[in-house]
Amino acid sequence: MRTQEEIIEINKKQKEFYNHKKKNLPTRIWSFVREKTLKKIRKDIGVLNQSYDLHKVWFGDVSNKKVLDLGCFAGNYWSLYLAEHSKQYIGLDLSDLAIEKLNKRIEKFPNAKAVAVDFLSDDFAEKDFDIIYAYGVLHHFQNPDVLIAKLNEKLAPNGTIISYDPLETSLPIKFIRVLYRPFQSDKDWEWPFSRKTYYKFHNTFKVIERHGVLGQAKWYFLINLLPISDEKKQAIGKKWHKKDWDLSATSDSHLFKCMQLTMLMQKK
Repeated sequence: MRTQEEIIEINKKQKEFYNHKKKNLPTRIWSFVREKTLKKIRKDIGVLNQSYDLHKVWFGDVSNKKVLDLGCFAGNYWSLYLAEHSKQYIGLDLSDLAIEKLNKRIEKFPNAKAVAVDFLSDDFAEKDFDIIYAYGVLHHFQNPDVLIAKLNEKLAPNGTIISYDPLETSLPIKFIRVLYRPFQSDKDWEWPFSRKTYYKFHNTFKVIERHGVLGQAKWYFLINLLPISDEKKQAIGKKWHKKDWDLSATSDSHLFKCMQLTMLMQKK
């Protein structure tokens, strides 16, 4: 496991990667196939919208809350909403080019700012956050112990973390990732959650609510090959998604069949 100092050095490479989008050919192909396939699945069966809507519920009334939008790049789905409505909003990302764009987008909100700095670095001194929103971010840290310690340090008492990350606990997906990983240009900071990683978060924070997606529903692309109507295809996909969503909330075995995980966690 890398130390905090080693991760900070890796993050300098990550900054350059996201500033200039230097993906090699295998990574570009993987990204295209993944997004092409998963984007259609998520759109057809409503995965993303359901997750986004739930995140807003988890935010609650943010008018009296200090919010950290961790790894937000130039702004995610909820960045502008949080910037406008929070008592204090800080968008944080490694990419200075992305943060420059976000600052232009939020300049009309007096209680909001965005900064380009490493979350693990001593240069980021802000703390006592009521909410840390980490959409597609927590899996970028190879050593979850270092990340968890920093999250705990930055949270206010009873503060919450809202996260959304990939899992590599489904055997077919893990197998594909193992084959792809040697060719992956961003492999140094792409660490989808293992069972061990999940339990580290579970044992440190109070997991108030969680949901896995793309468990049984990840096979929806096979349904698209069948000679049936789009309406019937989507009905099957939505049924599978509901099963994933509901069962993964309480069943670890079903959760670990899923490709992605969203959680509401609270500092103990």
